[in-house]
Amino acid sequence: MKLYLASLIALAALAQSPRKQASPLDNLPKNIEVLTHFGERADFSPSNSSVAFMAKSFGDAFTIDLKTRQVRCLTCNIPGAAFLRVMHLSSGDYILIGAEHFTDIHTSRGRDNELWFLSKTPGSKPVRLGQKMSEGAALSKQSMLISFSETSGQNPALPRGASNLMVAEVDLTGPQPQLKNKHVVHSSPDNSCTLEAQDFFDNDRKMTFTCYEPKGLGSVWTIDLATKQVVNHTRSIGSYNEVEGIFPGGTHTCVESDRQGVLMGSTKLFRDVDIWKLKLDGTGSSFERLTYFNDYEGWKSSNPVVSTDGRMMAFQVAKSSDEAGVGYGILLMHFKK
Repeated sequence: MKLYLASLIALAALAQSPRKQASPLDNLPKNIEVLTHFGERADFSPSNSSVAFMAKSFGDAFTIDLKTRQVRCLTCNIPGAAFLRVMHLSSGDYILIGAEHFTDIHTSRGRDNELWFLSKTPGSKPVRLGQKMSEGAALSKQSMLISFSETSGQNPALPRGASNLMVAEVDLTGPQPQLKNKHVVHSSPDNSCTLEAQDFFDNDRKMTFTCYEPKGLGSVWTIDLATKQVVNHTRSIGSYNEVEGIFPGGTHTCVESDRQGVLMGSTKLFRDVDIWKLKLDGTGSSFERLTYFNDYEGWKSSNPVVSTDGRMMAFQVAKSSDEAGVGYGILLMHFKK
């Protein structure tokens, strides 16, 4: 509680001062380093030895070795690749998310967005999993479980505005990879809460997800996959809070939040985000700011993921005027251990 109050006091002081007219990259704290000068949507490998990322929205997937800093393209053998995300399976293989080809931003990110399997064997080509889905996915760090959401935009059988949170297993035992045991774990009947899966935790017994709300609001939720009980962890915080990478142990998670923007009197709201650390206890009382990129005019930090050993957070530098997910380089924050 003391840390939370200290954060509020610091933010109140910040609200009285204008944003800095410079780049946050020129004033990085000692525990943050630039990993790449391009790219977005980072994801740690199961061994924490490399980071996968997208070169750009509707583009190619890459990896960078954290020891040698060697960069390798995963999809440059696919002409006109239009992927939005790359994520690691616990097997070391990849899941790609995106359309078969780019049509336009709305269509390719919505109606045509789907899941693909990409083998870790160099030179492999993506294999369609036959599943349209909305936005991002949750991938287990210890099994082949995957969760994703679908809306009426991908599944016309759903009422307009409705969304389902799905869980399935990626099955690699047959001649072709496929999804099996697919089932709905949570539903929203309308756009008062549009669902997006984020992270499994507690030995895959629970999962975090975001509830996107009207007027640019959002909240951080968890679901117990056995009992189906859901908990809103940011009800007391309000405004825009989108759950991101989870910390080891599952007691805390990263959140993209406009909390500091709200206190600074921002009118952009959900576009003025930075990265916060939230304790998943349902109270919202432990909410610690981790990055300060939004203190600089026109900048933000977003899309954080945490290594499974809890030593690093990868995230992207971005501009508050851009669409969600757009980034201009991957950075590493090193945590004290």
